[in-house]
Amino acid sequence: MSDAAGAGAAEAISRARELLARALRVVVFTGAGVSAESGVPTFRGAGGLWKSFKPEDLATPEAFGRDPRLVWEWYAWRRDLVARCRPNAAHLALARWALSRPGVTLVSQNVDDLHERAAREVAGDAEAARRAGPVRLHGSLFHDQCTRCAWRGPARAVDASTVAALPHCPECGGLARPDVVWFGEMLPVRTVEAAFAAAAEAEACLVVGTTGAVYPAAALVHTARAAGARVVVVDPGPTEYDEVADVRIYGPAGDAVPAILA
Repeated sequence: MSDAAGAGAAEAISRARELLARALRVVVFTGAGVSAESGVPTFRGAGGLWKSFKPEDLATPEAFGRDPRLVWEWYAWRRDLVARCRPNAAHLALARWALSRPGVTLVSQNVDDLHERAAREVAGDAEAARRAGPVRLHGSLFHDQCTRCAWRGPARAVDASTVAALPHCPECGGLARPDVVWFGEMLPVRTVEAAFAAAAEAEACLVVGTTGAVYPAAALVHTARAAGARVVVVDPGPTEYDEVADVRIYGPAGDAVPAILA
């Protein structure tokens, strides 16, 4: 059962802190809400629009097949926008927490790099930051992949003036695309297996900034719950997880998460 509305935020935060402290294995599941306070537009929000196109009309294999220059122009715009954002208090608190204790697996639906940047800022060590980084269910905005072969690598500068000038694979010469999961595509099998294995072994699940509307990723929390994990949900609005939450905290991630993990 979730917390009654009158239980009070302080009591809910105290309960969440206690549940997470007792757990030896914790899976943290984050969505767009954890990055919204950094200035990253949520995918379905008004700030997610670009020119006269909706993201849902551009983030598809069909759109890329029709007009790769247009899709690359949009992703170049998104990369520039996110690059100017900074990790917020929630990202930093999660990074400190994951680096300070074993047994924490961070799983994110986000394609920004704010979790990684927070970990590097906290750790000051690239290898430690890599270990504290998230399992990325939907890929990374700052990586490319080849449309012809299996090559993947860090993102490069985008020149969308012609198709020939777009990023191409350094190994086979094929046209490259952003290394993200588009609408209509399957999630990477190994990534999904790693995320759901962590959920199945977790004793607690901290959910931050996601309404649970996007499947199959949203099933991660239900997998953890079915395996006996206690669930803590942080979000300013209603979510699909409210009925299974042991502790429900309403509010922005930047306020609630540092308080829980203090």
